[in-house]
Amino acid sequence: MLRRMSGPLLASLCLLLSSADTSHPIAYSSPQTKFDDAIAKLNLREVRTSPLDLEVSGDLVGLPSGSARYITRADLLSLPQVSYTVSDDANFTTQTEISGVLLEELSLRVSGNPQADVVVAICEDKYQANYPRAYLAAHHPILVLTIGGKSPEGWSKDPLSHGLDMGPYLISHAKFTPSFQVLAHSDEPQIPWGVIRLEFRDEQKVFDAIAPRGAHAADASIQAGYRIAQQNCFRCHNMDAQGGQKAGRPWLVLATWAAASPEYFAAYVRNPKSRNPRAEMPGNPNYDDATVQALTAYFRTLVPQEKK
Repeated sequence: MLRRMSGPLLASLCLLLSSADTSHPIAYSSPQTKFDDAIAKLNLREVRTSPLDLEVSGDLVGLPSGSARYITRADLLSLPQVSYTVSDDANFTTQTEISGVLLEELSLRVSGNPQADVVVAICEDKYQANYPRAYLAAHHPILVLTIGGKSPEGWSKDPLSHGLDMGPYLISHAKFTPSFQVLAHSDEPQIPWGVIRLEFRDEQKVFDAIAPRGAHAADASIQAGYRIAQQNCFRCHNMDAQGGQKAGRPWLVLATWAAASPEYFAAYVRNPKSRNPRAEMPGNPNYDDATVQALTAYFRTLVPQEKK
C-alpha cells in the first residue's frame, strides 16, 4: 500500500482540495503541508495510555497495512474543531451542543489512502457504522469529543435506556438531509455511540465482500437490494471479516433465510420481534413489498446454486 506521496497521488489530492467547497469548515492547506502537519501533530501511539484513547487501524499513513495505533483525546482536541447545535440526532432528546473533529479531517491526517478508504466506526458492542467517501462528502459526520461542553464522563447514558455509557466517542452531524432514496429505503444517518475504534479500509474491498453474485447480479432489483443491505444490514451482520458482528448472525445466514423461507425473511426484516422476542434489531415496517423483494433477490444471489 502507498505510504508516501507519489506524483499521481499528490496531483489527485491537489485536484481534490482545489475543488473543495470553500464554505466547509475545514481550513485546507497545501497537500504536502497537510500531510507533513499530520505526521508532526498526530502521535499515533503503539500502546493505549487511557480508556479515552481512540484506537485506529487498517490503512494508516506511514505504517504497514493492518497496523493498529492509538490517538489520545488531547491530540484529537488539538485538531481543528467544529461545533454545532443539533436537533435531529436520535441519540439526544433535546437540542444539544456538540463539538469535535470532522471524519474527513481525521481521514486526511490518519488514512494511508484517504481518497480510496472507507471510514469504519466500531462500537464496544460490535455494532459498526460505515462512512464511504460519498457519505463523507454529503453529510460531513463529526467524531464528537464534547457534548454540552462536557467530556465523556459527563455525558448522558445511551438513548435505549440500557444505562450504558455513550462514550468514549460517538458520531453525529450538524444536520442530516438524506442524499438518496432506494425504493422505500431512504438514506439513514449513521450515528453510533460507544465508538472505540476507527478503521480505515479500502472501500472497494469492503463492499466487494457483499457484492451480489451470479448471472443476474446486475439486475436493477438485485442492485437496489444490495444498496439497501450495504447501508442497513451491514451494520450488524458480517461477511467474514467485513461488517458488524452485533447480531451474531452472519451474512450467509440471512442469505439462507431469504432463499429457504422468503416469508420468514420478510417478516424478520419488517418486525424482528415477531420471529424472535429477544431481537434487538430495529424493524423496518415502512419497507413495502417491492423493497423486501429486492432485499430477498439480492441475498439469494449469495447462496450457492445447489442450495437454492
